[in-house]
Amino acid sequence: IVGHRHSSGWASDRRNFYAIILSKPIEKLEFRPDNKLNSDVEAQGKDVVALLSFATQAGEQISLKVGISPVSYEGALNNIKAEIPHWEFEKTREQARDKWNRELTRIDFYHPDEAEMRTFYTAMYHAFYGPVLFNDHDRSFRGTDKEVYPDPGFDNYSIFSLWDTYRALHPLFTIIQTERVDDMINSMLLIYQHQGKLPVWHLLGNETNTMVGYPAVPVVADAVFKGFSDFDHDLAYEAMITSSLIDEDGLKFLREKGFIPADLEQESVSKALEYALADWAIAEFARMRGDSANAAYYRERAQAYRIYFDPETRFMRPVLQDGSFREPFNPFESIHEGYAWTDFTEGNSWQYTFLVPHDVRGLADLMGGDEAFEAKLDSLFFVTGDLGEFASPDISGLVGQYAQGNEPSHHAAYMFNYVGAQHKTAKKVRFIMDEWYTDLPDGLPGNEDCGQMSAWYIFSSLGFYPVNSANSVFAIGSPVAHRATINLPGNKKFSIVAHNNSNENIYVQKLRLNGKDLMRSYITYPEIMQGGKLEFFMGSEPNYEFGRAAENRPPEVLVR
Repeated sequence: IVGHRHSSGWASDRRNFYAIILSKPIEKLEFRPDNKLNSDVEAQGKDVVALLSFATQAGEQISLKVGISPVSYEGALNNIKAEIPHWEFEKTREQARDKWNRELTRIDFYHPDEAEMRTFYTAMYHAFYGPVLFNDHDRSFRGTDKEVYPDPGFDNYSIFSLWDTYRALHPLFTIIQTERVDDMINSMLLIYQHQGKLPVWHLLGNETNTMVGYPAVPVVADAVFKGFSDFDHDLAYEAMITSSLIDEDGLKFLREKGFIPADLEQESVSKALEYALADWAIAEFARMRGDSANAAYYRERAQAYRIYFDPETRFMRPVLQDGSFREPFNPFESIHEGYAWTDFTEGNSWQYTFLVPHDVRGLADLMGGDEAFEAKLDSLFFVTGDLGEFASPDISGLVGQYAQGNEPSHHAAYMFNYVGAQHKTAKKVRFIMDEWYTDLPDGLPGNEDCGQMSAWYIFSSLGFYPVNSANSVFAIGSPVAHRATINLPGNKKFSIVAHNNSNENIYVQKLRLNGKDLMRSYITYPEIMQGGKLEFFMGSEPNYEFGRAAENRPPEVLVR
């Protein structure tokens, strides 16, 4: 049996071919009466249903092998023949089980509570939902331009929910899925070549343009900065520059005016802040390449977040084309896209005011210094207010105005490290993990978002998190793990031990890295990837000196 589904909707032109091989001949084939019959053996229409009848003995079982393809019926059949050549069901199930176990044990995690173990490994499973392979067994695939291409020399991926996953999932892949990173970047560059810009939210060969920013940029840049080299760096640079200069989603205003006017472009504040953090990555890539002109240009664009900061209210606010702030202003109000004109994407000003992961100290200076920033960040976690009748349903998992159930907040609890208050990060992160992540069916604070919600938990349970997703620095939190081992390429291992860890002992007293005591509140990508041992010494009361000194706070420069 072969067939296909051709759908249009969120993905405007989705083509899915399938094939089914049966262990026994079909005795009779019937279609639902309202399906259009092309012949006795073929039908087309919506909701096509086929009834298959077989001549069987009592208790006889019929086996089916199902294959799918983005290319053709033949591709689906060939995928079955290549990947399941036999009829041994138990063997196939065991192969799948073994394959998943190999993936899940990329991190060996231990906690004395089995529920915590289930929560962690559920998060690992969720983190590997996607991106997904989007090619046949012979690597032929259908491009974004709908043309069919032969093997490009790498595995082709799709389902890039990048506004979500650039934050933690892709940085996690650079540690525990290193052999797949180059292929994912190559897939993004193919999409760029087919559609003229890097993917935004790419779904099975279709650009949906869902969400804001150019979120592939920090992902591609991060791969470059971390030394992944099995893709064309020149093409990657071109793709990043081109994607940042197209005339859509307020970018023309950003180029011509230096900001995005809220009376001319919806979601202007969110777009501008997402562009700024991605522009930081472009500036760093340009600097690495010796392109001083572009480095300066994008460094300036990365500072455009300052235009939206109102020193009177100390909030990010929509700016009108005359340069004034929009009035009236309510930092609690959220308007979901489609209900009315909105200045923020799935959030409000409270949440977006802290979306400056590439320049936390610059934001702190705007707020009046470290103490003022710390006080404002404290407030994020306890103030309450009416989000309004059109509030985004994605604002969930609330702790004050902090929303763990949606991505713009994910780094915020770790920002205390940048002003010397690591103990507050530890307390907040532990509370969020205990409150919003469990092994129950509703054990997530919001939409999984293709693995980002769980990637946050994986990092946090190990005790660190990438605030700036592209500078190779991980801010220290408070580990749930009692011990864990990250299994790295080349048989290297990065071991984590949390001494005296418990539900009460949530505060980091000091770190020890490869036998050396540390009072700094961060580690780096090179330190992880060379292998070694990171020890947390935990206590029930804060050690206020841990991470307090300026030199012990996370750096905001690129670490290589």
